[in-house]
Amino acid sequence: MASNFLFSTREHKFILKEWLDMEKVLAYDAYKDYYSVDDIDSILEAALKVAREVIAPTRDDNEAVQARFIDGKVVVPPSFKDAYWFVNENGWGGSNEDHDCEGRLPNTLFRACGEFLAGANAAIMPYILATAGAAGLVAKFGNDHVKSLFKEKMYSGQWAGTMCLTEPNAGSDVGDLLSKAYPTDKEGVYKIKGTKCFITGGDQDITENIIHLVLARVEGARPGTKGISLFVVPKMKVDDEGNIIGPNDVNCVGIEHKMGIKGSATCVMAFGEDNNCEGFILGNPPDEEGKGEGMAQMFQMMNGARMETGHAAVAETAIAYHNAASYAAERIQGRPITNPKSERLNIIKHEDVKRMLLDLKAYIEAMRALIFKTYYYFDIVEYSQDPEEKRKAKARLEVNTPIVKAYCSDKAWELCAEAMQVFGGNGYSEEYPIAELCRDVKIYSIWEGTNYIQSMDLIGRKWMMGKGTVFADWLAEIESFAADNAEVQGFEKEMAMIKRAVDAYRQIQMAIGGFVGNGQINMMPLYATRILHATGELVCGQLLLEQALVAQKKIEELGAEHYDYAFYNGKVNAAKYFVRNIVPNIFRTLEVIKEADTSVLDIVEEAFLIY
Repeated sequence: MASNFLFSTREHKFILKEWLDMEKVLAYDAYKDYYSVDDIDSILEAALKVAREVIAPTRDDNEAVQARFIDGKVVVPPSFKDAYWFVNENGWGGSNEDHDCEGRLPNTLFRACGEFLAGANAAIMPYILATAGAAGLVAKFGNDHVKSLFKEKMYSGQWAGTMCLTEPNAGSDVGDLLSKAYPTDKEGVYKIKGTKCFITGGDQDITENIIHLVLARVEGARPGTKGISLFVVPKMKVDDEGNIIGPNDVNCVGIEHKMGIKGSATCVMAFGEDNNCEGFILGNPPDEEGKGEGMAQMFQMMNGARMETGHAAVAETAIAYHNAASYAAERIQGRPITNPKSERLNIIKHEDVKRMLLDLKAYIEAMRALIFKTYYYFDIVEYSQDPEEKRKAKARLEVNTPIVKAYCSDKAWELCAEAMQVFGGNGYSEEYPIAELCRDVKIYSIWEGTNYIQSMDLIGRKWMMGKGTVFADWLAEIESFAADNAEVQGFEKEMAMIKRAVDAYRQIQMAIGGFVGNGQINMMPLYATRILHATGELVCGQLLLEQALVAQKKIEELGAEHYDYAFYNGKVNAAKYFVRNIVPNIFRTLEVIKEADTSVLDIVEEAFLIY
């Protein structure tokens, strides 16, 4: 079996107990009677045990069994069913998303637990996470009747849920969808007709019912995204007491044959082929101007899903890194360049292998820092009683979300390839886990809006929020951190690098503003992805240095002989490596943008089609 789940709780304990102020979060009314910082270790260890003993053993079934389409039904690997029910029945699934659930974990801590589960088997978690996200929309926007039918059963995992946006003709351009909704004589109930594709968990044989959240246009509503509404469409019809009474004309007509996560069914769904599919509208029907509420509602789930997608990418990459490091420590090959006649070495001692491993370590810790700082903002926004603190956290959350999704998932693909390189030829073999991890991790840059969409959201919307004040404040916080710590011994060069990077980033903004002012608006999408990467490099550099300052103090307190010295030494050097080797990419991005090369715009499309 190729899979090899290697993970520990050490990094997450550092994040939650030494870096972030979890005492603040755990003091909120929702948590103060249930948890303290002293409970974090045991909770993380319990989650890791579930990941290792319940989820990880199912991973090989992604390749050996896969999700299959048989006689019009999706059949998932049998091991997935046991794992799905264990996770939900033991409080690691959607029930923690239910705000009415007593004893739920703070978002920051719960997501740390979720990283272990996602790393153990990426193909199981979509069945659980999509259900929780869909349940959240039902809970927030459903009327009392709709909530009574679906909310509890979805949060518990008894019934699964999906998000149905994409259609074959529209792809990411959701406003072009063709799915229709027709009013019936029952208030709030519509006939649904249309086809959706790439629907994760659209069908499976784990749960007796699947509740689809379907975007459709009510007959007569406005074109484009403004006219879209959102509907709760169960696979099986239910009566007013929530009992299943029969099929709802919802059918899976096929599943995709994918590059990776093959145990996760990606379905093409047909709604209303026999004109007998009914759905409940969420919120209000389109107003007198034909405006629907569906896209605004769906974005609540999508933003959460974007965070989960970026986080899952990091979880997968961490498994690749841990396996690469373990392999490098054991594999003996080559001799040191300083003494070619000496004994052969473990390859972890070779300079370029150490570089690749530190590249992996630094990126993973950088992205994880960004992710957990953003999840921390979720907890502040949800429970803080300080309006200014809540406002600031919400603003940071808005800016960070597209960076988490796109930067983390783009880099994950590159980093898994680097982990394969550490293995050499063995990495390309299916006997080792990296090949499958590479296949699995690629989906995350495509899910939940391709990364170009996230890039345009960043520079086209987040830059402009509050007439530019929101992002300016975000940028000023990074600059202030560098200035406040400019003279910390041992970090002078790194703080100066962050200060230079902030200056360069502002020049990037000015250059894009100049293009737009000159009518060259198409220069924005031309550079959007590279700018998002530069944004990720900047904020991740700052956050890693925050952690490094904490780690350096621990080194000075504990000394080099302490058993935890290697961990803190690794934190400091990963931060320095990232700031000195990765953050300078921002300067290169600035130079490219200032050059204003238009060859991409000037080349004729026919030039690509010469074979």
